[in-house]
Amino acid sequence: MSKVKVEEGYFGQFGGSFVPPELQEVLDYLSEQFYKYKDDPAFIEEFKFYLKEYVGRENPLTYANRMTKELGGARIYLKREDLNHTGAHKINNAIGQILLAKRMGAKRIIAETGAGQHGVATATACAMFDMDCTIYMGAEDTKRQALNVFRMELLGAKVVPVTKGQGRLKDAVDVALEDLVENYQNTFYLLGSAVGPHPFPTMVKHFQSVISEESKRQIMEKEGRLPDAVIACAGGGSNAIGAFAHYIEEESVRLIGVEPEKAATLTKGVPAVLHGFKCLVLLDEEGNPQPTYSIAAGLDYPGIGPEHSYLKESGRAEYVTVTNEEVLEAFQFLSRTEGIIPALESAHAVAHAMKLAPTMDPDQILVINLSGRGDKDVQQVFEMLKEN
Repeated sequence: MSKVKVEEGYFGQFGGSFVPPELQEVLDYLSEQFYKYKDDPAFIEEFKFYLKEYVGRENPLTYANRMTKELGGARIYLKREDLNHTGAHKINNAIGQILLAKRMGAKRIIAETGAGQHGVATATACAMFDMDCTIYMGAEDTKRQALNVFRMELLGAKVVPVTKGQGRLKDAVDVALEDLVENYQNTFYLLGSAVGPHPFPTMVKHFQSVISEESKRQIMEKEGRLPDAVIACAGGGSNAIGAFAHYIEEESVRLIGVEPEKAATLTKGVPAVLHGFKCLVLLDEEGNPQPTYSIAAGLDYPGIGPEHSYLKESGRAEYVTVTNEEVLEAFQFLSRTEGIIPALESAHAVAHAMKLAPTMDPDQILVINLSGRGDKDVQQVFEMLKEN
């Protein structure tokens, strides 16, 4: 494997591109095209058009009145990515990348997915732009998220269950990267999280930063000041980096990422190379990526985006863990108090907010990035609660 250091793709010691030479050529071209179009007025105008007319942005920053009263302490706001078309933040990035793929002349799109929300978003965008779509998904996740598999197939995508390894998100990324190496001449890899070799983490952050761009403006309109803390769940890190992006330079705002207890990459990980980039990784005794588990399939990943690794190492962001039991409690609590059923991934952020808010003063402000809605998880939660 060649080790090519792409300076603009580094966040401190993390990031970079550790890939075979033939794939590096593809990534260099992708990087060139991304930087060419990201500031192009026509591209920006088209991206904003689809975000408004198709995705349904901007979405609200909702004051969680009952949640605030029941918990006491901080005033809680929810950034409502759950109201996007397809039900999660993933569509923001899918639209941005498919517009780039279109300009690059790609006809075939591949993607990986864990919880299925990125797969659904990619299949949705491919249907709209008439592109061939193949989604790689861990075999274990296809069982947990059978409804999303059907949605992807309904949208015209080919869903390929990945049986190697644990049959989860890491393994789906492995196979998607193998496909890209074999078919790079006609294939665009629409990566859904803020992971992978450069330029993927930078691209995903760019397209997801619309979350914090909006929430920062909205909280200023509603409260006349910035929030004291922003909380988001962290698996690969796409919704969290989007929720943090426009606050990173605002030192007064605490940035808090919430991980599953049994996939605590930022809490327990060590620097290592995974999927062609350097990040904090959970490793076993042999130095291989450690098996992980989360009840939220979208957080079931042994690594994390390189910028999150840097934010942790530099101390700019905090990362904490919650238990499955706390997540299930939060899933039910938000449903009961606000009439909003969150995705299990988002319920991780809610779970930590339930502990943090009461420790804060009533004049302080807490923003939770509600990364998706829980329609996809209701059957799974029903079964888990029934067992308990």
